[in-house]
Amino acid sequence: MESSEQTPIARDDRSAPTVAADFDGETARITVTGELTDAARRPLVREVTDLLLAEPKLHRIHLDLRGVTFVNSAGVAVLVQLQKLALPRAIELVLVAPPPMVVRPLQLTGLWHRFTIQETQDSAG
Repeated sequence: MESSEQTPIARDDRSAPTVAADFDGETARITVTGELTDAARRPLVREVTDLLLAEPKLHRIHLDLRGVTFVNSAGVAVLVQLQKLALPRAIELVLVAPPPMVVRPLQLTGLWHRFTIQETQDSAG
């Protein structure tokens, strides 16, 4: 009987997405580029937490998702977590220009109606 070596496929070796934030008046804009997976949790939660602590006039967070290339269930959970962080301070989390790979999982899970959606970047500013 021949021995066949199996090489494990590492599916969880994704790097964290690029997260950039800026603040203008009462609105913060967080831009996400890359994959929205569990690797996105730490940088996104850190960015939102920093904004919540540093900006007392914050009323809205625009989460620009145009650059998202992949999302899984952990990424959907990150979006829900961000909304739960903002909710106690009455800060609205707006998903800006979510691509179909973000929209579809939210629709399938019934979470689509939980979020405010802004279809285009132009109308978000």
